[in-house]
Amino acid sequence: MTTAVAQKAQPVDVAGQILHAMRVMNVSPIPRNYQLFYEAYIGTNPSLTREIALLGNRPLQEELDELASKHLGTGEVAVVERAHSKLVEELDTLLNLLRFEQASLESYNRLLGEAAINIGAKSNFSAELLRNAIDLLAKATGETIAQGEKTVEGVVQRTQEVDLVRKELDEYKRIANTDSLTRLCNRRAFDEKLATLYDDTMQLPVTALVLADIDNFKKFNDTYGHPVGDKILTSVAAVLRSNVRKDVFVARAGGEEFALIIQGNTADEVMATCERLRKALETRPFRNSRTGVDYGPITISIGYAMASQAEDAGDLYVKSDTALYCAKNGGRNRCMAYEDGMQKDYVSKGWLIYKK
Repeated sequence: MTTAVAQKAQPVDVAGQILHAMRVMNVSPIPRNYQLFYEAYIGTNPSLTREIALLGNRPLQEELDELASKHLGTGEVAVVERAHSKLVEELDTLLNLLRFEQASLESYNRLLGEAAINIGAKSNFSAELLRNAIDLLAKATGETIAQGEKTVEGVVQRTQEVDLVRKELDEYKRIANTDSLTRLCNRRAFDEKLATLYDDTMQLPVTALVLADIDNFKKFNDTYGHPVGDKILTSVAAVLRSNVRKDVFVARAGGEEFALIIQGNTADEVMATCERLRKALETRPFRNSRTGVDYGPITISIGYAMASQAEDAGDLYVKSDTALYCAKNGGRNRCMAYEDGMQKDYVSKGWLIYKK
């Protein structure tokens, strides 16, 4: 996976080669991993290429996450994992406690039943022996009831602790999965959502991954500065969120790229939604109310693929990204659906890297 190899490669399906390499190495086909292998394959980051090679033929996800954090800026997610582990530990403790108490009470009930049968079957018990037996059973019953009350108190306490841990985890997840600038879901949340799409194969024909990228954003950012660029990003995010249904998943996938996961719509309906988003941005004025500077028009290019067109989440991301590349290189400010053969065209025409 060196630069030299990439340069000598014939115009073939580069994306397919990358996915094949990931499958051979048993690497999970999530977008973060694909982006990591893509950067290593095309040789733009020699250091990353060497470090992936050093991981061997079966890299661990933890090792890949470290490289993604280092080279792609995916961020630190350990706090979420620690909170999750804490919740699992608390739940296991509670379940084990309940199982133990249930087994103890079942054993005690069985003992009482056997004692009652034996007493009823014997006619030669003396009154004193019977009274002693009853006293012993009463004492045992009292201790069992006391233990049961203690168990209830313990369960209540454990339940409160678990609820507290769950609230902490929910807050960690909210923070970890939210983009601080746009308040949309971030790349981590996007990866998690995308990974679940193929759990229900019946929904694949009416599920789409839409990728949208702001046109010429780098030039715009260089001209007006990053503070203005950040305002544009937040405005674009607001337009995207307000022009789709509440159940549509909307995320900032990174930089000036946004991702939407639309479920319950046909391909034609998805295209209509994409066109509505494109026109909403194209016609929206972007003006500085204080200085009067007109930044517009701001446009986006959109590419999408239906989940039924792909083998898995990684393949779906590649095909949606390919459609986005073609929309960019076809003139920008347009929507394109993925079609068979599109990947081969985009490689053969040298569209490996397009200008934002």
